[in-house]
Amino acid sequence: MRSRKVKNTEQRNGKRVFIWIMILVLFGCISGFSYYVYKKLYVENRLVKIETKNKLVEETPKPTKKPAEKPPVKKPENNNTAKPENVATTIKISAAGDFTIGSDENFHYVNSFTAEANKHGLAYFTKGLNNIFKQDDLSTVNLETTLTKATKKASKTFRFKGDPSYAKILTLSGIEAVNLANNHSHDYLQKGFEDTIDNLKKEKIGHFGYNDQYITTIKGIKVAALGYEGWNDSPDLRIKINNDIQNLRKNGVKIIVIHFHWGIERDYIPNSTQKNLAHYAIDHGADLIVGHHPHVVQGIEEYKGKFIAYSLGNFMFGGNKNPKDKDTFVFQQTFHLNNGTLTNQKEIRVVPFSVSSLTYRNNYQPLFLKGSEAQRVKKKIIYYSNRIKVSSWTQYEK
Repeated sequence: MRSRKVKNTEQRNGKRVFIWIMILVLFGCISGFSYYVYKKLYVENRLVKIETKNKLVEETPKPTKKPAEKPPVKKPENNNTAKPENVATTIKISAAGDFTIGSDENFHYVNSFTAEANKHGLAYFTKGLNNIFKQDDLSTVNLETTLTKATKKASKTFRFKGDPSYAKILTLSGIEAVNLANNHSHDYLQKGFEDTIDNLKKEKIGHFGYNDQYITTIKGIKVAALGYEGWNDSPDLRIKINNDIQNLRKNGVKIIVIHFHWGIERDYIPNSTQKNLAHYAIDHGADLIVGHHPHVVQGIEEYKGKFIAYSLGNFMFGGNKNPKDKDTFVFQQTFHLNNGTLTNQKEIRVVPFSVSSLTYRNNYQPLFLKGSEAQRVKKKIIYYSNRIKVSSWTQYEK
């Protein structure tokens, strides 16, 4: 009995062992299978990630490496377009006094201006100029006559008229523009005034005065001339002068020359009206003041670095067959600019002339003076300049 029990017990134990073995084998198989599945899934997932990453890397554009920048190659300057750092410009302007290229019909005489023109031709009047107006950049004078065939006259003592062809005298002289703001531009009323302008235009001569302004461009620089009758120092005139100057500045004008027809005939000293108007104009932006009407020369003043030639006297003057004082002069100023801006450099020239090449009468042929006669007229101008204030302008002559 005992043996059977032992045997049965052993059999039961063997079964248990077998069962445990099978359980362990089954567990091992399950574990192995699970590990296999896990490994496979892990590897596949890993491969997918790697492939995705590689794909992203392939699809993402790589930043392009910029080549090292080479220093810019300096192109040779084109002389037509290159703008130099410093551009120095000089502009020479000349001014002369009364051009009365005509005469009064009531005072026709053998040697009148009209008679001389008919006898000698128009070029005759320019023979003694020494090309003074052809060696500058701009020449301006006071045209104290009409150029018209009108017959209706103003009610006054002297009424000057020249044939329209006389405008050619200005061209032959080298004059670019004339002042018409004077007491003889309307001697033949509005018709004569308008005819004068038309005849000037035919000769391509500019004009200024009253409400007209002469504006030109010289060497790339805008230059303007204004003209006024300055008998009275009135508020209205001052306002007009200031407005005209400021408007020119707004329009880019760099040099402004003003002609004043003013003063007292045959008076060598400028009056207070002349001085006040000249100073006012310079205070408000004028660069050069020149005057006429006294028929004699007056002095030159330097005021705040600008010049005032109070009276240039007669010049080509058909209004008098034999003026007692034949002295006159051309005032020249050379303006210096740097990059289009006016500098403080001063350069002037006072050129003595006689209104006639004859001493015993007027032949209306202005004569460039030399030697002792030139020195005499120069000393005269200096003398009357010192009567205004001690003269210093001679140091700027060249």
